[in-house]
Amino acid sequence: MKDTETTEEERERRYTQWKSLVPVLYDWLANHSLLWPCQSCRWGPVIEQATYKTRQRLYLSERTDGTVPNTLVIANCEIVKPRVAAAEHISQFNEESRSPFIKKFKTILHPGEVNRIRELPHNSNIVATHTDSPDVLVWDIESQPNRQANLASPISRPDLILTGHKDNAEYALAMCPTEPFVLSGGKDRSVILWSIHDHISTLAGDPKSAKSSKTGSIKTSKGDRSDDMPSSSPYVQARGTFQGHEDTVEDVQFCPSSAQEFCSVGDDSCLILWDTRSGSTPVIKVERAHNADIHCVDWNPVDVDLILTGSADKTVRMFDRRNLTSGPINIFAGHSEAVNCVQWSPDRSSVFGSAAEDGILNIWDYKQVDKQDKSTGLFFQHAGHRDKVVDFHFNSSDPWTIVSVSDDTDTGGGTLQIWRMLDLLYKPEEDALADLEKFKSQLLS
Repeated sequence: MKDTETTEEERERRYTQWKSLVPVLYDWLANHSLLWPCQSCRWGPVIEQATYKTRQRLYLSERTDGTVPNTLVIANCEIVKPRVAAAEHISQFNEESRSPFIKKFKTILHPGEVNRIRELPHNSNIVATHTDSPDVLVWDIESQPNRQANLASPISRPDLILTGHKDNAEYALAMCPTEPFVLSGGKDRSVILWSIHDHISTLAGDPKSAKSSKTGSIKTSKGDRSDDMPSSSPYVQARGTFQGHEDTVEDVQFCPSSAQEFCSVGDDSCLILWDTRSGSTPVIKVERAHNADIHCVDWNPVDVDLILTGSADKTVRMFDRRNLTSGPINIFAGHSEAVNCVQWSPDRSSVFGSAAEDGILNIWDYKQVDKQDKSTGLFFQHAGHRDKVVDFHFNSSDPWTIVSVSDDTDTGGGTLQIWRMLDLLYKPEEDALADLEKFKSQLLS
């Protein structure tokens, strides 16, 4: 009990210190209190550009207690452009308030809680979701009707249901950057690949024929109405099933430059590289890539030789796919609890983020690692969440703007924050000094 109290005291002290530094660390910050816990957050398409703001879709999940259905929320988010927000405005936020910058646009009543959301890169109106089921659900956000979040409303019907897993597939989910492919992993230890385009041929057959005894039926949690399940939604069968893990597959990711190559990680502590041209067995398998379960993986979109993994052993590790069996080329140890999520910056090939159970979202630059003076490469810590950070997403349209969500045990809800660090923190030194000189008089006053 003492350790728990110390941790809570530490977090509160850290949060108080962070809050006092907000005006000097951030260019913009929006804090949004959530009624229900949120498991996943993703940026959607930009819908409007104005002089001082950008309006963009934001996809969120709501995990309810069963008194109302679980939902996939489409919000409109107003993003203040760089160097527009005043420092006074940035610092004046209430932890319990709902931000005026974030407004619900549409609600999809999801059959089961939404554990993971992924958008199709070349058409981010198309998203896939994981729930506590063997199936992957695919949604066309724009064509889906808006629903009222009450038990009297019928559960929304997905546009496609991807079948093939023999057990629940809850977290491991990815969309291909170059083709309309979907990748999933689950408790059946399998990695499964689909093409969304295959629904054209699947529609011609009997939807029931695409279902095995354990797939095609969504398990619903309390409050979700199984009698409203989308029996008329088209089912798509897998293009390939890949076996190699010895425990639950926790995350998957495509190679950014090839629809045939992808990787997966799992509770067996393995990192596996796959290539559909080589069949359904691993091309390379890294045993004991971490010292515990591996929760997340991401593949560098610029330098395709670099792969990141995050684990329950509290570390982030970077691997070179040209020499995977030699082990990690860097180990980043900046978290005090399990790492939940890692992502490369879409803007800079050496920058990435990691979020963990310790409530911290770290931003790293591996080019700043100096093995002589033992520096870690960590250059920014976002400490605005007071509980475990379960997901975050860099905005590819505005790369230094990040959305992050925490699952707040004390309130039973969650906290969503959209933030952008001050550009002086990541600019080249000479540019930052020139900017400071330029605004010297304002700073002194």
